[in-house]
Amino acid sequence: MWYHVAKPSEFLVITGRGIDELKIAKKALVLPFQKCTRIDVSPVNYTFEVNAMSTEKLCFLLPAVFTIGPRADDHNSLVKYARLLSRHQRNSHDVKELVQGIIEGETRVLAASMSMEDVFKGTKDFKREVFGKVQVELNQFGLLIYNANIKQLVDVRGHEYFSYLGQKTQMEAANRAKVDVAEAKMKGDVGAKQSEGFTIQSAAKIDVETKVVTAQRQGQGKMEEIKVGSEVKIFEIQQEAEVSEANAKLATKKAAWSQQAKMAEVESDKAVAIREAELQQEVEGRNALTKTENFKAQFLSRANVEYHIKVQEANGEYYQKQKAADAILYEKKKLAQ
Repeated sequence: MWYHVAKPSEFLVITGRGIDELKIAKKALVLPFQKCTRIDVSPVNYTFEVNAMSTEKLCFLLPAVFTIGPRADDHNSLVKYARLLSRHQRNSHDVKELVQGIIEGETRVLAASMSMEDVFKGTKDFKREVFGKVQVELNQFGLLIYNANIKQLVDVRGHEYFSYLGQKTQMEAANRAKVDVAEAKMKGDVGAKQSEGFTIQSAAKIDVETKVVTAQRQGQGKMEEIKVGSEVKIFEIQQEAEVSEANAKLATKKAAWSQQAKMAEVESDKAVAIREAELQQEVEGRNALTKTENFKAQFLSRANVEYHIKVQEANGEYYQKQKAADAILYEKKKLAQ
């Protein structure tokens, strides 16, 4: 019974008694009748030159460097790698042949469906497709492509497509440069002639425009003089009209003021007469009121005197009757006794 601890880049694969199939751990106590194997999960570089063929039956070499190793962050991938490849060394011939076979197979299948022009122009897309298809196949072994680099496509001996294509590109670039030089020279000559002609045309145009502007300014000066004289006369006429209008308004206002003064005088006289009549009426009313009050006072005095006389007479008559009644009552009392 031993206690095993794996290195940072290793895992322990334990099989045997009490374990279903296998167990993966970083450290474990290995019991009797159990076996412990170490697997290294650090990635390894694999360099290949894949021989592929396009749809035009043109062969080419695809130099590639793949950095491949077990997928250390996935338990299922580690189980697959431990089950299928743990007995092989990481850089063993068997593992290299396995990886190379997958890469060559997927690359050839993909290249066979593309033309040479498509492969050359779409190199990035071609690389991406190769990486994706290779990774799918490596997943079943628990392997992961950490990095991949496909170098420049190379001709196979006897098939100089890329060489001819490079020569074609160079010739096209040289011819294009010659055409550009000729066009530039032509544009320079034409531009010089155009500039010279434009200068002459511009000078003639400026002379004509100068004469036109001079004539226009002279005519404008005369027109301004006439315009100023007309405006002065119009202003004088307007001033005279305004003075006449002001005099007429003043006369109208004077007449209105005189009429208003006369009306005010008449209204004042009428107001005085009306006030005198009102005062006379008020005096007469007060005299009538005074007479009425005197009459009322005399009438009330006479009525009061008559009232008191009648009251005295009634009291005297009542007194006499009372005395007579008392005498009769006295006589009756005496008779009754």
